[in-house]
Formats: sequence, C-alpha cells, structure tokens
Amino acid sequence: MRYLKRLVTAMTLTTIVGLVVLVGVVVMRFSQTTPDQPALPALPDQIALPDGVTADAVTFGPDWIAVVADNDILIFDRANGNLIKRIPVR
Repeated sequence: MRYLKRLVTAMTLTTIVGLVVLVGVVVMRFSQTTPDQPALPALPDQIALPDGVTADAVTFGPDWIAVVADNDILIFDRANGNLIKRIPVR
C-alpha cells in the first residue's frame, strides 16, 4: 500500500509541475512583443476619393489599389491614381 500511495503522490506532483510549466510557457509566449511590422505603403497623392466618401479600408494589389468606402469598393490604377471601377456592395 505504501508503494501505491507514493506512486499516486508522485503522479500528482508530476501533474502539478507539468501544469505550472504549461501555464508558464503560455504566459511567456503571449507576453512577447511582436516583431516590428514593415511600414505600409502610402497612398499615392494623385488618388482622390469622391466628395463625401470616407475610406474604411485600403488594399494594395500589384497594379491597383482598392478602397472600401461606405457601400462601395473603389478600384484605382496604382500608376496614375485614376478610378478604374466602382463596385457597389449591398
């Protein structure tokens, strides 16, 4: 019986130590700072949003820039900033 009691005690201590280590690893992982993000490219000066439109999000493609504004997606040419397409969103 003593052997069984020591075995259960050892297993309990091992479980407690393992749980403490696991919580410590999770806390250390989440407390790390993220690496510096590269700077986002600025919108070209020649892009002008239509009057009364406020940009909610911007996405850069290889040769286009998409601006989500109100209920529209505006696609601009990246080279000269001309509006290529306006896609209404429901």
